Amino acid sequence: MSKFIQLHILTAYPPSNLNRDDLGRPKTAIMGGSTRLRISSQSLKRAWRTSEVFAEHCGNSLGVRTKAMGLEIHKVFIDAGIDEKSAKEWAMSIAGCFGKNKAADKKNPLKELEIEQLAHFSPEEKDAIATLQATLIREKRPPNEEDLKLLRKENTAVDIAMFGRMLASNPAFNCEAAVQVAHAITVHEVAVEDDFFTAVDDLNKGGEDLGAGHMGEVEFGSGLFYHYLCINHDLLLENLNGDAQLAASGLRALVEAATRVAPTGKQNSFGSRAYAEYLLAEKGKQQPRSLAAAYLEPVRGKAIRTTAVAALESFRDNMDKVYGTCTDECRVFNVARGEGSLADVLNFVTE
Repeated sequence: MSKFIQLHILTAYPPSNLNRDDLGRPKTAIMGGSTRLRISSQSLKRAWRTSEVFAEHCGNSLGVRTKAMGLEIHKVFIDAGIDEKSAKEWAMSIAGCFGKNKAADKKNPLKELEIEQLAHFSPEEKDAIATLQATLIREKRPPNEEDLKLLRKENTAVDIAMFGRMLASNPAFNCEAAVQVAHAITVHEVAVEDDFFTAVDDLNKGGEDLGAGHMGEVEFGSGLFYHYLCINHDLLLENLNGDAQLAASGLRALVEAATRVAPTGKQNSFGSRAYAEYLLAEKGKQQPRSLAAAYLEPVRGKAIRTTAVAALESFRDNMDKVYGTCTDECRVFNVARGEGSLADVLNFVTE
């Protein structure tokens, strides 16, 4: 059995709309028969992997996920003096290595440079593209079949190693995610509320119309969220070609981001940035388990934070009684009690 690192995090967000559905409402989920606020794992992972925390710890060992790499490649050719027809054909060939090119569009002649699906490019693949472009510009020729072997199975992209990659047209270069992230949910029942707002026209002196310059409505919610992450440490090392130092840097980035970085949704309107208030970090080779079921019955009453921590720790202890010890060791920090520290947890998960 691989070594697993599990993180159980409680974070309180004030009124906010961090992750919206197709109608602009905060995402929700029904759990235990009651409505909870929800932040999708996709939203959380993007906020983390594109954060300054990841950039600080992982430096150049990060990829970029895009459909539009062909547009950048095309611009490089054009800037180097390659004629438009050749630049477009060469850029399409290169971008097409990572996914199917989009269909031609008479209204947008560069549409074919994009690919149909998001592709995650590793640093090594970006370097290979840049090297190939330099060669083609110097030799003024199109790429051949050998040139277009740009995909790299082995790479140093921490974000790809953690969150995986799927290339439908080249499955041999897929990467199984070493980090599983659950959707975050509130530990208590919530009601999504409406904020009707107006904006004043600063130059309207009220001579003819005292009305607002703009009116709108936004929906929001607030609550204490439970986050769960499961890290397969052995798979993370394998994905990073056994580079233990890079894996440790990635783990530090992940734990710091998961506890200090919030999704960016509606932050300008709500300023809802928050740090985690409680973190239980566990290590062991036992089969992982989420502790979300501790909140199957929603937390009620005014002491939500205290009750939520007690419910989680009690549920964990009872699982240990029934199944035997479910992890080998753990660390905790609790902001309300002033106990533990992030630094201690970081050392624990990376040692």
